Amino acid sequence: MSAFAAPTALGTSVRGDVPAVEVDNLTKVFRRRDPKAGRFTRRRLPALKKVTFTIERGECVAILGQNGSGKSTLVRLLSTLLLEDGGEARIFGHDAFREARLIRRLVNRVSVEASFFKKMSAQENLSYAARFYGMTPAQTRTAIPEILAKVGFPPERRTESMMNLSRGMQQKVALARALLTSPVLLLLDEPTTGLDPRSKREVQEFIREVRRTHDATILLCTHDMAEAEALAERVGLLDRGELLFLEPVAEVKRRYGVETLEEAFFAATGRSFEEEQDEDDELREVFG
Repeated sequence: MSAFAAPTALGTSVRGDVPAVEVDNLTKVFRRRDPKAGRFTRRRLPALKKVTFTIERGECVAILGQNGSGKSTLVRLLSTLLLEDGGEARIFGHDAFREARLIRRLVNRVSVEASFFKKMSAQENLSYAARFYGMTPAQTRTAIPEILAKVGFPPERRTESMMNLSRGMQQKVALARALLTSPVLLLLDEPTTGLDPRSKREVQEFIREVRRTHDATILLCTHDMAEAEALAERVGLLDRGELLFLEPVAEVKRRYGVETLEEAFFAATGRSFEEEQDEDDELREVFG
């Protein structure tokens, strides 16, 4: 076992006879203030519309979509940060909404808006996370330097305040924090956003290593089609809250008679991939 694997994180909660993720008619609707219709009027903003899919244990599935397609909402639901408005989600047989405390021990999330204790260093943030997941001081002494090195974080900056780090550097710490505890389900929401090409390749290779060495299941939500094709066995397209397909890349291209995923997106939606809105801006408006 690698030094950064956390042997106490999972116990016997992971069942081997069920899929890693089962999503059935999952629905989420936000309600946003509509000043044009009156002071107290809110309009419905559907974020996910009866999304259904399954991910097998050990599989890497990529969900493609523009900003605003519902990718981040899906990740927030599966990581227990939001409650559903319909449908079900199960993680290794456990109800994602009624067994939230247990689910948080099975899942780790990396998102583009990762949060930290900004006055603390990368090393201190990782130490805090490791203690939360039950790792001992002896384990963290070797695990933290190892995991930071694997995501390409400079050793001389480990004790530097997070507020002094670039967005790309902070994203590396977010990846290190998520992978430190060797989760059995890793939810990656735009994990390489803000990274330079070399760091991006390093992170992608590390994701492959985590799968090889820790039997991790990965849901990758991204707008990077090349990244999705390089890392995932199956690729899905989420468009305006609807999952249009989830298939191996070769089958997607054959279905639409195209050579690239971008052409498949256009064939499925009638729009270019650049015509997008910012889902996070929508959510900020929803929550005021």
